[in-house]
Amino acid sequence: MASKSGPETLQQAILFFSDYENCKRAVEAIRWTDGVVKCPTCGSEKVTYLAKQRRWKCYEQHAKAQFSLKVGTLFEDSPIGLEKWLPALWLVTACKNGISSYELSRALGVTQKTAWFMLSRLRLALQGKGGGKLSGEVEVDETFIGGKARNMHKGKLRRLHLTMNNPMVGKVAVMGVLERGAKGESQVRLERIPSNRRRHVRPVIDAHIEQGATIYSDSLRSYRHLSQADSDYVHNVIDHAQAYVDGNIHTNGLENFWSLLKRAIKGTYVLVEPFHLFRYLDEQAFRFNNRKGTDAVRFATALKGILNKRLTYVALTGSELPQTC
Repeated sequence: MASKSGPETLQQAILFFSDYENCKRAVEAIRWTDGVVKCPTCGSEKVTYLAKQRRWKCYEQHAKAQFSLKVGTLFEDSPIGLEKWLPALWLVTACKNGISSYELSRALGVTQKTAWFMLSRLRLALQGKGGGKLSGEVEVDETFIGGKARNMHKGKLRRLHLTMNNPMVGKVAVMGVLERGAKGESQVRLERIPSNRRRHVRPVIDAHIEQGATIYSDSLRSYRHLSQADSDYVHNVIDHAQAYVDGNIHTNGLENFWSLLKRAIKGTYVLVEPFHLFRYLDEQAFRFNNRKGTDAVRFATALKGILNKRLTYVALTGSELPQTC
Protein backbone atom coordinates (compact mmCIF):
# COMPACT_ATOMS: atom_id res chain seq x y z
CA MET A 1 0.00 0.00 0.00
CA ALA A 2 2.99 2.29 0.29
CA SER A 3 3.72 1.87 -3.42
CA LYS A 4 3.25 4.57 -6.03
CA SER A 5 -0.14 3.10 -7.01
CA GLY A 6 -1.54 3.36 -3.50
CA PRO A 7 -2.71 6.39 -1.49
CA GLU A 8 -0.22 8.50 0.44
CA THR A 9 -2.52 11.04 2.12
CA LEU A 10 -5.92 10.96 3.83
CA GLN A 11 -7.60 12.66 0.87
CA GLN A 12 -6.14 10.11 -1.53
CA ALA A 13 -7.09 7.24 0.81
CA ILE A 14 -10.75 8.32 0.98
CA LEU A 15 -10.98 8.55 -2.81
CA PHE A 16 -9.00 5.36 -3.36
CA PHE A 17 -10.99 3.18 -0.96
CA SER A 18 -14.36 4.50 -2.12
CA ASP A 19 -13.90 2.03 -4.99
CA TYR A 20 -14.58 -1.53 -3.81
CA GLU A 21 -12.17 -2.98 -6.37
CA ASN A 22 -9.31 -1.07 -4.75
CA CYS A 23 -10.37 -2.36 -1.32
CA LYS A 24 -10.54 -5.88 -2.72
CA ARG A 25 -7.04 -5.71 -4.18
CA ALA A 26 -5.59 -4.29 -0.95
CA VAL A 27 -7.00 -7.06 1.25
CA GLU A 28 -6.27 -9.80 -1.32
CA ALA A 29 -2.62 -8.71 -1.37
CA ILE A 30 -2.17 -9.41 2.34
CA ARG A 31 -4.47 -12.47 2.48
CA TRP A 32 -3.04 -14.37 -0.48
CA THR A 33 0.48 -13.09 -1.00
CA ASP A 34 1.14 -15.50 -3.87
CA GLY A 35 -1.88 -14.18 -5.75
CA VAL A 36 -3.76 -17.51 -5.59
CA VAL A 37 -7.13 -17.37 -3.81
CA LYS A 38 -7.68 -20.33 -1.49
CA CYS A 39 -10.78 -21.49 0.33
CA PRO A 40 -10.48 -20.59 4.05
CA THR A 41 -12.33 -23.78 5.01
CA CYS A 42 -10.44 -26.47 3.09
CA GLY A 43 -7.53 -24.61 1.49
CA SER A 44 -8.54 -25.63 -2.03
CA GLU A 45 -7.60 -23.47 -5.00
CA LYS A 46 -10.63 -24.68 -6.98
CA VAL A 47 -12.61 -21.48 -6.45
CA THR A 48 -14.39 -19.02 -8.69
CA TYR A 49 -15.34 -15.41 -8.08
CA LEU A 50 -19.01 -14.40 -8.13
CA ALA A 51 -18.72 -10.74 -9.06
CA LYS A 52 -22.36 -9.77 -8.40
CA GLN A 53 -22.28 -11.26 -4.91
CA ARG A 54 -18.70 -10.20 -4.18
CA ARG A 55 -18.01 -13.69 -2.94
CA TRP A 56 -16.01 -16.75 -3.96
CA LYS A 57 -17.36 -20.26 -4.36
CA CYS A 58 -15.33 -23.36 -3.53
CA TYR A 59 -16.03 -26.48 -5.62
CA GLU A 60 -15.01 -28.93 -2.92
CA GLN A 61 -17.80 -30.71 -1.08
CA HIS A 62 -18.18 -29.09 2.33
CA ALA A 63 -20.33 -26.63 4.22
CA LYS A 64 -19.80 -22.89 3.74
CA ALA A 65 -18.73 -23.35 0.15
CA GLN A 66 -19.16 -19.63 -0.46
CA PHE A 67 -16.95 -17.14 1.34
CA SER A 68 -16.33 -13.41 1.23
CA LEU A 69 -13.16 -11.39 1.52
CA LYS A 70 -13.96 -10.69 5.19
CA VAL A 71 -13.95 -14.34 6.28
CA GLY A 72 -10.93 -15.06 8.45
CA THR A 73 -10.32 -11.38 9.23
CA LEU A 74 -11.37 -8.88 11.87
CA PHE A 75 -14.11 -7.75 9.49
CA GLU A 76 -15.89 -11.12 9.43
CA ASP A 77 -19.68 -10.97 9.87
CA SER A 78 -19.64 -7.18 9.75
CA PRO A 79 -22.36 -5.51 7.65
CA ILE A 80 -20.04 -2.51 7.24
CA GLY A 81 -18.35 -2.48 3.84
CA LEU A 82 -14.61 -2.38 3.26
CA GLU A 83 -15.15 1.09 1.80
CA LYS A 84 -15.63 2.26 5.41
CA TRP A 85 -13.42 -0.21 7.26
CA LEU A 86 -10.22 0.73 5.43
CA PRO A 87 -10.57 4.53 5.79
CA ALA A 88 -11.30 3.93 9.49
CA LEU A 89 -8.06 1.96 9.82
CA TRP A 90 -6.19 4.75 8.05
CA LEU A 91 -7.54 7.31 10.53
CA VAL A 92 -6.64 5.18 13.57
CA THR A 93 -3.04 4.73 12.42
CA ALA A 94 -2.57 8.30 11.17
CA CYS A 95 -4.10 10.43 13.95
CA LYS A 96 -1.37 11.11 16.52
CA ASN A 97 -3.81 11.44 19.43
CA GLY A 98 -6.32 8.88 18.17
CA ILE A 99 -9.86 9.41 16.92
CA SER A 100 -12.98 9.20 19.06
CA SER A 101 -15.99 7.07 18.20
CA TYR A 102 -18.14 10.21 17.87
CA GLU A 103 -15.75 11.73 15.36
CA LEU A 104 -15.50 8.49 13.40
CA SER A 105 -19.29 8.09 13.35
CA ARG A 106 -19.65 11.55 11.79
CA ALA A 107 -16.86 10.90 9.29
CA LEU A 108 -18.21 7.54 8.09
CA GLY A 109 -21.94 8.08 8.49
CA VAL A 110 -22.47 5.28 11.03
CA THR A 111 -23.86 5.32 14.56
CA GLN A 112 -21.61 6.07 17.51
CA LYS A 113 -22.12 2.55 18.85
CA THR A 114 -21.04 1.07 15.52
CA ALA A 115 -18.00 3.36 15.37
CA TRP A 116 -16.98 2.34 18.92
CA PHE A 117 -17.20 -1.34 17.98
CA MET A 118 -15.20 -0.71 14.81
CA LEU A 119 -12.44 1.08 16.71
CA SER A 120 -12.21 -1.70 19.28
CA ARG A 121 -11.82 -4.30 16.55
CA LEU A 122 -9.22 -2.23 14.71
CA ARG A 123 -7.16 -1.87 17.90
CA LEU A 124 -6.88 -5.64 17.95
CA ALA A 125 -5.08 -5.41 14.59
CA LEU A 126 -2.53 -3.07 16.19
CA GLN A 127 -1.47 -5.51 18.91
CA GLY A 128 2.25 -6.23 18.88
CA LYS A 129 3.59 -9.71 18.27
CA GLY A 130 6.49 -9.68 20.73
CA GLY A 131 9.62 -9.68 18.60
CA GLY A 132 12.02 -10.94 21.24
CA LYS A 133 13.39 -9.27 24.33
CA LEU A 134 14.68 -5.72 24.46
CA SER A 135 18.41 -5.17 24.93
CA GLY A 136 21.02 -2.46 25.16
CA GLU A 137 19.85 0.61 27.06
CA VAL A 138 16.32 0.19 28.41
CA GLU A 139 14.17 2.58 30.42
CA VAL A 140 11.52 1.32 32.83
CA ASP A 141 8.84 3.41 34.47
CA GLU A 142 5.24 3.22 35.57
CA THR A 143 2.29 5.59 35.56
CA PHE A 144 -1.24 5.71 36.90
CA ILE A 145 -4.23 6.34 34.65
CA GLY A 146 -7.55 7.54 35.99
CA GLY A 147 -9.50 10.57 37.12
CA LYS A 148 -8.20 12.91 39.76
CA ALA A 149 -10.00 12.70 43.08
CA ARG A 150 -10.27 16.48 43.37
CA ASN A 151 -12.26 16.62 40.12
CA MET A 152 -14.79 13.95 41.12
CA HIS A 153 -18.23 14.49 42.56
CA LYS A 154 -18.47 13.80 46.26
CA GLY A 155 -21.01 11.04 45.61
CA LYS A 156 -18.60 9.22 43.29
CA LEU A 157 -15.79 9.59 45.81
CA ARG A 158 -17.93 7.86 48.41
CA ARG A 159 -18.90 5.06 46.02
CA LEU A 160 -15.26 4.41 45.09
CA HIS A 161 -14.07 4.89 48.68
CA LEU A 162 -11.65 7.59 47.53
CA THR A 163 -10.26 10.40 49.63
CA MET A 164 -8.32 13.52 48.78
CA ASN A 165 -5.46 12.15 50.90
CA ASN A 166 -5.17 8.95 48.82
CA PRO A 167 -5.59 10.09 45.21
CA MET A 168 -4.09 6.93 43.63
CA VAL A 169 -6.90 4.68 44.82
CA GLY A 170 -9.15 3.83 41.87
CA LYS A 171 -6.46 4.44 39.26
CA VAL A 172 -4.91 1.81 36.99
CA ALA A 173 -1.16 1.17 37.04
CA VAL A 174 0.62 0.78 33.69
CA MET A 175 4.26 -0.18 33.30
CA GLY A 176 6.35 0.81 30.32
CA VAL A 177 9.60 -0.65 28.98
CA LEU A 178 11.44 1.42 26.36
CA GLU A 179 14.50 0.38 24.41
CA ARG A 180 16.55 3.35 23.35
CA GLY A 181 17.33 3.34 19.67
CA ALA A 182 19.64 5.28 17.40
CA LYS A 183 18.22 8.47 15.87
CA GLY A 184 15.07 8.35 17.95
CA GLU A 185 13.99 4.89 16.87
CA SER A 186 12.98 3.81 20.38
CA GLN A 187 10.55 0.96 20.89
CA VAL A 188 8.07 0.71 23.76
CA ARG A 189 6.09 -2.10 25.33
CA LEU A 190 3.30 -1.66 27.82
CA GLU A 191 1.57 -3.82 30.37
CA ARG A 192 -1.19 -3.11 32.81
CA ILE A 193 -0.07 -4.20 36.31
CA PRO A 194 -1.98 -4.56 39.60
CA SER A 195 0.40 -2.16 41.39
CA ASN A 196 3.91 -0.73 41.21
CA ARG A 197 5.26 -3.06 43.85
CA ARG A 198 8.30 -5.25 43.21
CA ARG A 199 6.29 -8.47 42.85
CA HIS A 200 4.40 -6.92 39.93
CA VAL A 201 7.15 -4.98 38.13
CA ARG A 202 9.87 -7.68 38.21
CA PRO A 203 7.94 -10.21 36.06
CA VAL A 204 7.46 -7.52 33.39
CA ILE A 205 11.20 -6.75 33.42
CA ASP A 206 12.14 -10.43 33.09
CA ALA A 207 9.59 -10.99 30.32
CA HIS A 208 10.67 -8.08 28.13
CA ILE A 209 14.31 -7.27 28.91
CA GLU A 210 17.30 -9.42 28.02
CA GLN A 211 19.74 -10.29 30.79
CA GLY A 212 22.82 -8.08 30.79
CA ALA A 213 20.94 -5.04 29.51
CA THR A 214 21.44 -1.63 31.11
CA ILE A 215 18.28 -0.51 32.89
CA TYR A 216 17.48 3.11 33.72
CA SER A 217 14.79 3.80 36.32
CA ASP A 218 13.74 6.36 38.90
CA SER A 219 14.33 5.86 42.61
CA LEU A 220 11.20 3.80 43.26
CA ARG A 221 11.91 1.17 45.91
CA SER A 222 10.49 -1.56 43.67
CA TYR A 223 13.58 -1.27 41.44
CA ARG A 224 16.24 -1.30 44.17
CA HIS A 225 16.80 -5.05 43.91
CA LEU A 226 18.10 -4.52 40.36
CA SER A 227 21.21 -2.86 41.85
CA GLN A 228 22.21 -5.89 43.90
CA ALA A 229 25.52 -7.59 43.11
CA ASP A 230 23.83 -10.77 41.85
CA SER A 231 21.42 -8.88 39.60
CA ASP A 232 21.01 -9.97 35.99
CA TYR A 233 21.06 -6.35 34.82
CA VAL A 234 23.18 -3.20 35.01
CA HIS A 235 21.05 -0.71 36.93
CA ASN A 236 21.31 3.08 36.86
CA VAL A 237 19.01 5.28 38.96
CA ILE A 238 17.94 8.90 38.57
CA ASP A 239 16.42 10.46 41.68
CA HIS A 240 13.77 12.92 40.52
CA ALA A 241 13.93 14.70 43.88
CA GLN A 242 17.40 15.90 42.88
CA ALA A 243 17.49 15.95 39.08
CA TYR A 244 15.76 14.59 36.00
CA VAL A 245 18.88 14.06 33.90
CA ASP A 246 22.38 13.01 34.88
CA GLY A 247 24.35 12.52 31.70
CA ASN A 248 22.86 9.45 30.03
CA ILE A 249 20.88 8.47 33.12
CA HIS A 250 17.23 9.47 32.77
CA THR A 251 13.77 8.12 31.95
CA ASN A 252 12.77 10.99 29.67
CA GLY A 253 11.94 8.64 26.79
CA LEU A 254 9.13 7.04 28.76
CA GLU A 255 8.08 10.37 30.29
CA ASN A 256 7.60 11.62 26.74
CA PHE A 257 5.52 8.57 25.88
CA TRP A 258 3.34 8.97 28.99
CA SER A 259 2.55 12.53 27.92
CA LEU A 260 1.44 11.28 24.49
CA LEU A 261 -0.66 8.51 26.01
CA LYS A 262 -2.41 10.74 28.54
CA ARG A 263 -2.99 13.45 25.96
CA ALA A 264 -4.83 10.92 23.82
CA ILE A 265 -6.87 9.54 26.71
CA LYS A 266 -7.77 12.89 28.28
CA GLY A 267 -8.11 14.90 25.10
CA THR A 268 -9.64 12.42 22.66
CA TYR A 269 -11.25 9.53 24.51
CA VAL A 270 -12.01 11.39 27.79
CA LEU A 271 -13.17 8.24 29.57
CA VAL A 272 -11.58 4.80 29.29
CA GLU A 273 -12.84 1.89 31.34
CA PRO A 274 -10.08 -0.21 32.98
CA PHE A 275 -11.55 -3.29 31.27
CA HIS A 276 -10.69 -1.81 27.86
CA LEU A 277 -7.50 0.06 28.74
CA PHE A 278 -5.14 -2.51 27.19
CA ARG A 279 -6.70 -1.85 23.78
CA TYR A 280 -5.84 1.85 23.98
CA LEU A 281 -2.33 0.97 25.14
CA ASP A 282 -1.89 -1.24 22.06
CA GLU A 283 -3.08 1.58 19.83
CA GLN A 284 -0.73 4.21 21.25
CA ALA A 285 2.24 1.83 21.36
CA PHE A 286 1.69 0.93 17.69
CA ARG A 287 1.72 4.55 16.57
CA PHE A 288 4.79 5.30 18.70
CA ASN A 289 6.78 2.29 17.48
CA ASN A 290 5.95 3.07 13.84
CA ARG A 291 6.20 6.86 14.08
CA LYS A 292 9.12 7.07 11.64
CA GLY A 293 7.05 5.65 8.79
CA THR A 294 4.56 7.51 6.63
CA ASP A 295 0.80 7.22 7.06
CA ALA A 296 0.74 4.78 4.15
CA VAL A 297 3.44 2.58 5.74
CA ARG A 298 1.64 2.50 9.10
CA PHE A 299 -1.62 1.63 7.36
CA ALA A 300 0.01 -1.20 5.41
CA THR A 301 1.60 -2.56 8.60
CA ALA A 302 -1.71 -2.42 10.49
CA LEU A 303 -3.60 -4.04 7.61
CA LYS A 304 -1.48 -7.17 7.98
CA GLY A 305 -2.79 -7.49 11.54
CA ILE A 306 -6.41 -8.11 10.54
CA LEU A 307 -5.79 -11.74 9.61
CA ASN A 308 -6.91 -14.65 11.80
CA LYS A 309 -8.24 -12.42 14.57
CA ARG A 310 -11.75 -12.08 15.89
CA LEU A 311 -13.47 -9.85 18.45
CA THR A 312 -17.19 -10.31 19.01
CA TYR A 313 -19.47 -7.74 20.59
CA VAL A 314 -20.29 -10.00 23.55
CA ALA A 315 -16.57 -10.39 24.27
CA LEU A 316 -16.04 -6.66 23.97
CA THR A 317 -18.86 -5.80 26.36
CA GLY A 318 -17.89 -8.43 28.92
CA SER A 319 -20.55 -11.05 28.24
CA GLU A 320 -17.70 -13.52 27.68
CA LEU A 321 -13.97 -13.46 28.28
CA PRO A 322 -12.10 -11.38 25.68
CA GLN A 323 -9.99 -13.33 23.20
CA THR A 324 -7.22 -10.73 23.16
CA CYS A 325 -5.79 -10.56 26.70
